[in-house]
Amino acid sequence: MKRILSAAVLALISIAAAAQQFPAKPISLVVTFAAGGAMDLTARSMAAVMSESFGQVIVENRTGGGGLIGTDHVARAAPDGHTLLMFADVNVIAPAVYPKLNHDPIKDFAPITNSILGTHIIVAHPSVKANTLKELIELAKREPGKLTFGSPGTATPQHLAGELFKQQAGGLDIQHVPYRGGGQLITDLVGGQIPLGLIGLPPTLPHIRAGKLKVFAVTARKRSPSLPDVPTVEEAGLPGYETVQWFGPVAPAGTPKPVIDRLFAEFTKALKNPVVAERLAGAGLEVAPSASPEAYGQFIRTEYARWPAIVKAAGDGAKIQ
Repeated sequence: MKRILSAAVLALISIAAAAQQFPAKPISLVVTFAAGGAMDLTARSMAAVMSESFGQVIVENRTGGGGLIGTDHVARAAPDGHTLLMFADVNVIAPAVYPKLNHDPIKDFAPITNSILGTHIIVAHPSVKANTLKELIELAKREPGKLTFGSPGTATPQHLAGELFKQQAGGLDIQHVPYRGGGQLITDLVGGQIPLGLIGLPPTLPHIRAGKLKVFAVTARKRSPSLPDVPTVEEAGLPGYETVQWFGPVAPAGTPKPVIDRLFAEFTKALKNPVVAERLAGAGLEVAPSASPEAYGQFIRTEYARWPAIVKAAGDGAKIQ
């Protein structure tokens, strides 16, 4: 018994010492999508601040597989706090749309903090003969099957936000057109090749402000400070509707609690830096650090529980074969 207790004490001392010496090398913050997007912007903004006062943080873009390649990489990494993942809505949706995953989004990661709460938006080319969400719903009902909406890809949060909108608006017959990312979708929306889009706010803001796109509603529960005159979907007539864009760092499961707590403190400090907050707000992103790692974990579990029913209702069009 004495040997067991001694071993336990030594282990605790070792963990505490490791946390005090952390980080012992550069931290890799894995972003699972290409450079230039909202997640990448957020990660690089935090990394720049943290590298000045905490330790070098390197943003690593590991793209492909709808975010699964980078996610698998971090799930297999050493649980020492030096390899982290920008975990997002796509990660909790994945189990409902992929037949098999190489990781468990709940069990294989240790939450640190959320970083961003954003919104998706329902936008259209100016030629669409509707100016409000109510008018858009009426148009879709008058002309079933004639309208299409684009998203950055099959089973993306934007696609499923569109499917949820169709469901709650009475089963609208609007065909989904998946794109390979948001860039080409925006190009086609501005050019009038597709009438409707459901996409994140940051890349569309310049086109909305220039009058090249019109926006019907934001999908979050509250209005966006970047578009204060644009109603939420709920305000526009669909009670209870809400989808949000979110992401924030996690570590591999088994990372010592003192290391998680240190990372939580440093990421939170970076997110509260005025330069970071101003930069992200300019892109239409709302900084939203969690109250604690445990609070972020509860948020992730809540989001994880809501998507299977939405995917099931969307049918085979939301499945990845």
